[in-house]
Amino acid sequence: MEKKRILTGDRPTGLLHLGHYVGSIKNRVALQDQYECFFIISDLHILTTKPNKEDVLKVRQNIYEMVLDYLACGIDPQKSTIYLQSACPAVYELNLVFEMLISLNRLTGLPSIKEMAKNAHMDPDVVPFGLVGYPVLMSADILMAKANIVPVGKDNEAHIELCRDIARKFNQLYGEVFPQPEVLLSSFPTLVGIDGKGKMSKSANNAIYLSDDEKTVEKKVKSMYTDPQRVHAHIPGAVEGNPVFIYHDIFNDNKAEVEDLKNRYREGKVGDVEVKGLLAASLNRFLAPIREKRKMYAEEKGIVEKIIFEGTKKMIEISNQTAKEMKSAMGLSGTWNKISRIARDV
Repeated sequence: MEKKRILTGDRPTGLLHLGHYVGSIKNRVALQDQYECFFIISDLHILTTKPNKEDVLKVRQNIYEMVLDYLACGIDPQKSTIYLQSACPAVYELNLVFEMLISLNRLTGLPSIKEMAKNAHMDPDVVPFGLVGYPVLMSADILMAKANIVPVGKDNEAHIELCRDIARKFNQLYGEVFPQPEVLLSSFPTLVGIDGKGKMSKSANNAIYLSDDEKTVEKKVKSMYTDPQRVHAHIPGAVEGNPVFIYHDIFNDNKAEVEDLKNRYREGKVGDVEVKGLLAASLNRFLAPIREKRKMYAEEKGIVEKIIFEGTKKMIEISNQTAKEMKSAMGLSGTWNKISRIARDV
C-alpha cells in the first residue's frame, strides 16, 4: 500500500529557532516513517515581501543554513525529499492556471494576507499582486506534488481550504486531476519569544536558534522575561504563563526538577537566577546533539548542495508529470501537439 504524501516547508529567511522545532520540525521528523514527505524550500515566497536583489542574494546562504538545521534535527534525505521551489518550472504553470480559478475578493478576504503585509511594514494601498496571490502559489506547491496532507498551524488553515477549492473547481471544469488535501493541524501552540511579547521570531529578535552555542544560550536565557510582579526572590511568583517555565516544561528532561522549581517559585523560595540557570543547562543538553550533527554535515563539503539537487530533480520529474496531466485535461497540450505535427509534415 502506497504511503500518503505530505508537503510542507519554510521560507529561507534565516536560521531556524526553537519555535520552528516545537511547531513543525519535530513533527516532520516523526512523520518521515509514516508518510512520503516533501519539504519545500519556498524561495519564491520570499519575493512577496522582499523583492529587492540584496534580499534575494541573501537567500542562497539562508537556504544552506536552513537545510543544515533540517539535517541536524533528524530530517533524513533518504526518507524525505528536500527541494528548491524556484527550480521547478511546473510551479509557474500551475500558479498561472490556478489564478483563473479563484476570485480577487476571496483572496483579499483572507486575514493572513493583511497580517503578512503589516509584518512586512507595507502600505496597505500598495500591496503587490504577488502577496495577494500568495495562497494561490502555495496551492500550486501543494497540488503539483499531489500532496494528500499538509501540516499547518491554525493561522494557515484557510489557505488549505482555498487550495481544496481550487482543486475542486479545476476537477469540475476539466476532470479529476488533483486530490483535495487534508489539513494536519499542529498540536503545539506558538512558542513565546524570550521577551514574552509574542511568538518567537527572527524579526522580533527574541529567538534562541538551534545553532546557538552554549554561551549564547546562557546569555539569552539570563535576559528572559519572567513574572513582572516578582521584584524579589522571596515574593511568591506566577508559574502559569511564565516564559521561563513554559520552556522548562518543553525542554527540561528532568521533570522532577521542574516540579520542584515550580513549587519553590510559587512559595517564594527560589530566585530567577537559579531557575534560569537550570533552564540554560537543560536547553544546552537538548541542543548538544543538534549542534554536533550540524557540525558534522557542515564539514562534509557539498553534502547540502547534493541533497537539494537530488531532491529537486525528483520534484521536477513529479511536477512536470502533473503539469502534463493538467494541460492534457484542459486541452492545451492538444493544440500545440497538433500544430507541431502539421509543421513537421510540411
